Amino acid sequence: MMRLFSYFSAIAACALLAGCAAHRQIGESVVLVGQQPATLSHVSTSRGRIDVRSTYLDGLTNTIHYVRGQDYEIVRTAGTIRRTANSRIPDFQTNVLYGKDNFDHTEFPGYGNNGYFAFVDYPFRSSKRWPKQRSQTQFLPKTLAKLRSGQNVKIVAFGDSITAGGEATHPELIYWQRWADALQRKYKHAHVIAINGATGGDTTVQGLQRLQTKVFDQKPDLVLIAFGMNDHNIGSVSIPQFETNLAEMIGRIRKANDAEIILLSTFPPNPKWKYGSHHMQDYAAASEKVARDQKCAYADIFSSWRAIAEKKKPEDLLGNNINHPNDFGHWMYFAVLNGLGL
Repeated sequence: MMRLFSYFSAIAACALLAGCAAHRQIGESVVLVGQQPATLSHVSTSRGRIDVRSTYLDGLTNTIHYVRGQDYEIVRTAGTIRRTANSRIPDFQTNVLYGKDNFDHTEFPGYGNNGYFAFVDYPFRSSKRWPKQRSQTQFLPKTLAKLRSGQNVKIVAFGDSITAGGEATHPELIYWQRWADALQRKYKHAHVIAINGATGGDTTVQGLQRLQTKVFDQKPDLVLIAFGMNDHNIGSVSIPQFETNLAEMIGRIRKANDAEIILLSTFPPNPKWKYGSHHMQDYAAASEKVARDQKCAYADIFSSWRAIAEKKKPEDLLGNNINHPNDFGHWMYFAVLNGLGL
């Protein structure tokens, strides 16, 4: 735990948050195909240390630090990285889903990307603001007051397998746990408690059925509602029903617990996956509309994810190669929550 705490403290001190001149990106993930160049989300500055390793967290017993010239080449001015001919970095061409279009993951045992990532730390400069998240403190006055006055704050993270922690390699790397830990470090006299109330595979339909045990019985002060990935799948929950379900969740939580709420959108799954409707932008817009109509906080995961993903392959960010963020993807969620202003 001490190693993780120290690592997160370092990230808090130097990770990217645009608006100032110099930044350092920590643990950006990429999969490398043959000797083809892959693009990072930023162009590196001409000076400053670059580190490429096999694990998101540094210093683990299985961490391999890759050597420039031996394992990879990087072009700072282009923001690209590629494997060398004899690299120790796994070649993504050997992934069971590489090159498969409209794939059914159930037909490919052993699918997933977690053995293929290279994680890159590098310095960069940017004038663009990221994450694309506005402060939402106007919707979270009770939570903010409790944090500032050193009271107990109980957070329930309610959603699907992403929120349950799918593909995070350590519990401390799940996005909402990272955020709760960051709040605890910021508000040292408060007592921040975070509870995992998520269930893999759930849509908003199952979410409504689980409200009593997963949310009401926990007596939360703040609830993160994070659905959409399964709702958007082919034959699942229509957008009008999705909006209705979210609004009902919010109303019932407020009535039962008088808790404040943060509604999260989610990101697009792999466009090559057979079971996605690939209209996540519409579900994200629906989530934002419900948050606006219900006057609750909104965490815009979708826009921030898309801003980084513009320069990257979907596989660079997906732990299961389908619809689960890897450790860096969980960091992206965390960074958006940090942008809420608490």
